[in-house]
Amino acid sequence: MGIVAGLDSSPDFTRIVVCDADTGAVLKQGYAPHPVEGGGRASDVDPQAWLLSLGEAAGGGLLEGVQAIGVSSQQNAVVPLDAQGNTVRPAMVGGDKRAQVAAADLVDALGGREVWAQAVGCVPQAAQPVTKLRWLNKTEPDAALRTAVLLQAHDWLVWQLLGRPVRRTTDRGGASGTGYWSAATGAYRADLVELALGHQAMLPEVIGPSEAAGTTPEGLLISAGTGETMAAAFGLGIGLGDAVVSLGASGSVMAVHPEALVDNGGMITSLADATGMHLPVVTTLNAVRTLRGAAEMLGLNDLESLSELAMKSTPGSHGLVLLPYLEGERTPNLPHTAGTLSGLRRESMKPEHLARAAFEGMLCGLADALDVLRGRGVEVRRVFLLGAAAELSAVQAAAPALFGAQVVVPQPADYAAIGAARQAAWALGVSQGTLDPRTPPMWQGPAAQVLEPGEELAVGQAVRQQYVSVREQTYPGAFR
Repeated sequence: MGIVAGLDSSPDFTRIVVCDADTGAVLKQGYAPHPVEGGGRASDVDPQAWLLSLGEAAGGGLLEGVQAIGVSSQQNAVVPLDAQGNTVRPAMVGGDKRAQVAAADLVDALGGREVWAQAVGCVPQAAQPVTKLRWLNKTEPDAALRTAVLLQAHDWLVWQLLGRPVRRTTDRGGASGTGYWSAATGAYRADLVELALGHQAMLPEVIGPSEAAGTTPEGLLISAGTGETMAAAFGLGIGLGDAVVSLGASGSVMAVHPEALVDNGGMITSLADATGMHLPVVTTLNAVRTLRGAAEMLGLNDLESLSELAMKSTPGSHGLVLLPYLEGERTPNLPHTAGTLSGLRRESMKPEHLARAAFEGMLCGLADALDVLRGRGVEVRRVFLLGAAAELSAVQAAAPALFGAQVVVPQPADYAAIGAARQAAWALGVSQGTLDPRTPPMWQGPAAQVLEPGEELAVGQAVRQQYVSVREQTYPGAFR
């Protein structure tokens, strides 16, 4: 069918993969960091930096022979444009803590968490575009007043690649993370834009997963594009029955589901995926930060040492149970809590047992998030485990039994860029009449290590039950 490319414009860099459109085999790769004035990551970024990084990553003829490009990019970035298409101010990116008060204001202004969940499938958080618009309206009213068009990062990059046409587009995945588009209804809530920004603004057209955003004058097809989360899920090839647990400082659990889920408690964020399905997400505030805290407490320099120490203990950590709510917690909704260490006895007061309890506490907290999805009818047969911590022996030893499912640890790869390339292959195939617009191309799944619960399942479930017992004693009814 041809050659396609996928680019992932993350907060820090641009990665490009060039792939065979039929098999997904990666043929070439490019990389470039984003130029950031003053060094470090900022909350405000000139989007031209993304173009400069893209150009550098694509240097040396990397895109020669490419017929279609897909774009994935950091989520939650807002690019406000004036009526002429110029940026009103730098793009607002990342988990912008400046907007925490604005999030609470929006919740109250619409009538509470349940109303938001019913309206757009999520409750405003500081990072979301709708909340950043509220912050902009309250903090920089002149800039808010001049804002006529709202784009996200991947929308803006697609628009630039196409030569800034009159038509501006986005995809379901990106739109579902804005806080003013509903995955359940497939429609914008323009009234929520007005509530946040103070007035109406033009929003990009939401096109289908296999549609093309357009074609450049040189004949290069540009697919719809999507957010990093949706692109990574597409690149991994997850489908019904699959969940993805991502181990960062905080944690997230997402799964493919045939319908949008509405959670009045706000624990589920109801996103759309890059294929026409849905991608409910549950987030925990404490994942790898739990391990790092334990390592510091035990005087260890790295997580590998903590893992080695934990493996000297046994499942159940000799009775120690750690509730890892070190930064408060979102799942369950306990924003002002602290961590709890239970089961201290003389025989359990050893470094290896505390190390093991940190791993089990982190994984049990993520198992709670998985159970939120399972409780809403989401099928979970296997769990893809992502992040550097997924390679740790203590994680791999405990995760299958605590999650109660097969665990897949994919080899590190640029899955968001691969997902963007797969989207480009889909749009290219549809344009050539060789692919069904309802069925994405079948690419080979990632190389991975597969871990089964096996004989440890019963032991793991007993450990999990002990964790749940301590959680319910400490915070009764936290998940009701």
